[in-house]
Amino acid sequence: MLQATRITLGWLAHRIGQLSEQIRDVETRIARLVECHAPQLLDVVGIGPDMAVTLLITVGDNPERLDSEASFAALCGVSPVERSSGRRQFRRLNRGGARQANAALHRIVVTRLRVDPRTQDYYEHPKQGRGDDTRLTVHVQYPTRALFAINQV
Repeated sequence: MLQATRITLGWLAHRIGQLSEQIRDVETRIARLVECHAPQLLDVVGIGPDMAVTLLITVGDNPERLDSEASFAALCGVSPVERSSGRRQFRRLNRGGARQANAALHRIVVTRLRVDPRTQDYYEHPKQGRGDDTRLTVHVQYPTRALFAINQV
């Protein structure tokens, strides 16, 4: 029994090594592709090769839909949508759009909140009456504007 356990663990360790090598290879290829097709995306704080590829796939699948910044925001699911509770009117983010692009934008914002001093300062000084959700909404819309401008170049 002990011998069988050792053999199995050895096989698993070998397989883990193979899979780790494959992951590194794919990550290297993705980084080269992004550097080749859209190097300007990698200059934006919070965007790495994996986020850039996700956004490029979204844009590449729907180029005819991207005639304005608003259409790009709607495609990514970060356009504001009016909602009303009778007396008060609110805005929330659109729940439609490409979910992978929306998740990528959210990760970009979370990364920016961790590493970018300007984003941290803006987030810490809320406008009057804005809660955490509204401030995060504004932060998700900001990279969307920047990315649309980059994609138009």
